[in-house]
Amino acid sequence: MESLDIMLLGKEYRVSCTPENKEGLLAAVALVDAKLNELASKTQSSGEKLAVMTALNIAHEFLQHQRGNGFDMPAVKRRIGLMQARLDGVLAQQDKLF
Repeated sequence: MESLDIMLLGKEYRVSCTPENKEGLLAAVALVDAKLNELASKTQSSGEKLAVMTALNIAHEFLQHQRGNGFDMPAVKRRIGLMQARLDGVLAQQDKLF
């Protein structure tokens, strides 16, 4: 296990993960952060209420895709591309710190 510092809504958290799960975890962080920011701007919610609403929205989307006979692959690829671009931006900022 290794420690990984992540950012959600501008707050830093330290999580543990195995090296082989790091890429997947970073993708999940990017997705959750994007959803948190999206809902925060739409609802003006914060804290626990925002976290619960975001979790429900992500779970709802997951269940819709699961029941809908598969994924919309072009949409998934676009989202992955957006996550990669976001991660590249965050990592570039980290490089400036050291």
